[in-house]
Amino acid sequence: MDRPSQLIECGEFVLRRLRGQRDFVQLFTLIEESRDHLRPWMPWADGHDEQSTRELLASSASKWESGELYNYVVAENDKLIGMCQAYRAEPRGCRLGYWLHPCAVGRGIATRATAALAEEMFALADVGYLEIAHDVANASSRAVPRRLGFTELRREQAPPPAAPSGCGIDVIWRLNHPATGASFGGAARKQTDAAGGPRRLG
Repeated sequence: MDRPSQLIECGEFVLRRLRGQRDFVQLFTLIEESRDHLRPWMPWADGHDEQSTRELLASSASKWESGELYNYVVAENDKLIGMCQAYRAEPRGCRLGYWLHPCAVGRGIATRATAALAEEMFALADVGYLEIAHDVANASSRAVPRRLGFTELRREQAPPPAAPSGCGIDVIWRLNHPATGASFGGAARKQTDAAGGPRRLG
């Protein structure tokens, strides 16, 4: 089974695979400092503690090896500023997720990180499409798939637990694998650059 790269360069920041328990201190701090920012949309943020961080690191390692989940941290100058991931939704499809530390929003990092991860996933032979799901009320998350050329596919009941600020309805966006000879990465970079201006993402 093909695997994505463990390190993806994105200019002034990188996406890198979690390094097991060696990342415990930095990852715990990242989540703890981001809890108020994450709480409205990510119900797991309220239950964050040292044990949940250790469990996340352990499960990330095993699921990477199985090809079920690829968890990356977003790092700028060796400081963790967010996370993004790709996980199997169906045999030929993956879903992407992303969030940022409050200090990193408004700089287009979520869009560029997601574009880089999407390009990496499309390089795998068994990935035919990518999806992004978010609560219909989450305007910040909606900006990312729109910028990257995803198409709204459907709306559906969100799985429990409900996000405190959510409507309980998820928007599902899809992007199919580019045609042979086409470059998703180039198109994504052009759309990201064209977006300009600060936007709250994450």
